[in-house]
Amino acid sequence: MVRPRLLTALCFAGMMCLAIGLNLLPVFLLAIRDAFGGAGPLSGEELGRLGGIAFAGLVAGILATGPLADHWGAKPFALGGNVLTAAGLAGMALAPNYGILLVAMFVVGLGAGVLDMVLSPVVAAVNPDSRSGAMNWLHSFYAVGAVVTILAATATLALGGTWRLACWLVLPFPLLLMLAFALMEFPPLVTEKGRMPMGRLLRKWWFVAALAAIFLGGATELGMAQWLPAYAEESLGFSPEMAGTGLLLFSAAMALGRMVVGAIGNRVNPYLIMAAGCALTVVFFLLGTSLPQPGWALTACVLAGFSGSCLWPTMLAVTANRYPDGGASMFAALAAFGNAGGIFMPWLVGWIGDASSLARGLAFSAVAPALMVPLVMLLAARHRPN
Repeated sequence: MVRPRLLTALCFAGMMCLAIGLNLLPVFLLAIRDAFGGAGPLSGEELGRLGGIAFAGLVAGILATGPLADHWGAKPFALGGNVLTAAGLAGMALAPNYGILLVAMFVVGLGAGVLDMVLSPVVAAVNPDSRSGAMNWLHSFYAVGAVVTILAATATLALGGTWRLACWLVLPFPLLLMLAFALMEFPPLVTEKGRMPMGRLLRKWWFVAALAAIFLGGATELGMAQWLPAYAEESLGFSPEMAGTGLLLFSAAMALGRMVVGAIGNRVNPYLIMAAGCALTVVFFLLGTSLPQPGWALTACVLAGFSGSCLWPTMLAVTANRYPDGGASMFAALAAFGNAGGIFMPWLVGWIGDASSLARGLAFSAVAPALMVPLVMLLAARHRPN
């Protein structure tokens, strides 16, 4: 029998495992630069390629897993995502050269993508009466995992450990989680009616509007997340350590925001929550890029993590309520568009920063949550389960 509470809790742990794979690299960039440079340190482009290849693996895992999970069920992918994550971490720890490290980073990203794809539809399936709350709780554990990973990795380096040692220390987590998932029964990801074909979904204006909304949600979240440390250091004048702390606080605020929305559950209309979150995020973005006092400006940027935290998971939940027969393929499309927003907005912020200033680039990113407000209200007005 499916055990909804235990399976949901294990999915929360799986989201933390996903965060491990994607948040170890930033802490170790300088150590990796010196370790694999050969005659000289790795270039900035080579270091950036490591993060890019991990993201390529993430997207590949998301796009491949959705249709396959509809046919084969979620369990093989819950197991496989953890295996890939563990294999990638081992590859990072053992990598003798830069080329092998690139392969290992792709495998880590692939495992993260497989887990990211399968966890959301499983939690939606076992919590049909509280999808919004459950989805926010699920995604809050990504932010928790990010904070714990960054703190643990930083402590390892501070105590004289190496980045290779840190990879070995976290390796047992995905392996233990894989064993726990192996003992569980998983629900079907589609109802008895069968899965609604993706072509049919894409012909429905409501779903297309939901794709646009989650694109804006991803742009809202990741534009600030990627550029906050650089903005805090270069524009606000904080030390590198304080700039890194700002990102940690931003992640913690995201976790707290999602937990609050998760605790609210169905007591408040999820569309109103998203609209309010968008409006507050616009205010915090503008304050964070215009206040003359650096401390208050950084505080506003951190608070934007709290206000914008609900957008991605709540949009997943309301779309699952609207199309309960969408299956994993529907979640794959939503995740792909959300990540596309997360690619576009950081690039746009950087482009505006080069042309003008980083503060103006981040201020312009407030366009994303501003555009999302009327879109969310339109979706709310036409929402009805199909």
